[in-house]
Amino acid sequence: MSQIEFDLEHWQTLLAGKKPRAILKAALTEFDHIAIAFSGAEDVVLIDMACKIREDIRIFTLDTGRLHPETYQFIEKVREHYPVQLDILYPDAAAIGKLVSQKGLFSFYRDGHHECCAIRKVEPLRQKLATLDAWITGQRRDQNPDTRQSIPEVEADIAFQGRGDTLIKFNPLANWTSAQVWDYIEAYDVPYNPLHQHGFRSIGCEPCTRPTLPHQHEREGRWWWETANQKECGIHRKS
Repeated sequence: MSQIEFDLEHWQTLLAGKKPRAILKAALTEFDHIAIAFSGAEDVVLIDMACKIREDIRIFTLDTGRLHPETYQFIEKVREHYPVQLDILYPDAAAIGKLVSQKGLFSFYRDGHHECCAIRKVEPLRQKLATLDAWITGQRRDQNPDTRQSIPEVEADIAFQGRGDTLIKFNPLANWTSAQVWDYIEAYDVPYNPLHQHGFRSIGCEPCTRPTLPHQHEREGRWWWETANQKECGIHRKS
């Protein structure tokens, strides 16, 4: 189905409160030009579920050039574990070169992370989404109390352009907690990033990620030098 024929209001009502597999099945049934965005534990849960629904699953991940060695090993482990097409997206080398030559390798500590993320994450994502009608993310409402509390199971992505006028975004794990994600990982032997065993709960680029303490929220390990309401890279913008 194309995004033009997709009745968003109908599907928002139909999928509200549904379990992840039901949301995934609807997404993968309704759209051919659709892919799962993969970076963390939640996304591999979705890949595991999706492989049991449809064979020709398309997955993409962002290689920012600043990931932990463990994350690169994790990406390969997922590629080997599942029979999927995994596309790795890279930032524009000239844009990276200009940023680094003008501001150095760690300008985000001084200027904030959004400029670097825009080049390394947002722009490669924008180019990928322009080839799709819909995409699937591992967002959960409890991941970030400041920015993700109200994410719906399905929405129109107003921050990016798809193949047509409207890009549809599915969030099958919106209703799940971190505990439910890890229960699934353990029950079905799903691959995960070994950094999780060392206190990392939310994993991004190596210079911008650190372990969290037991009393801290999982997103506090990301861009820890900035305020809580800034802890998004721009991939999941609302405008």
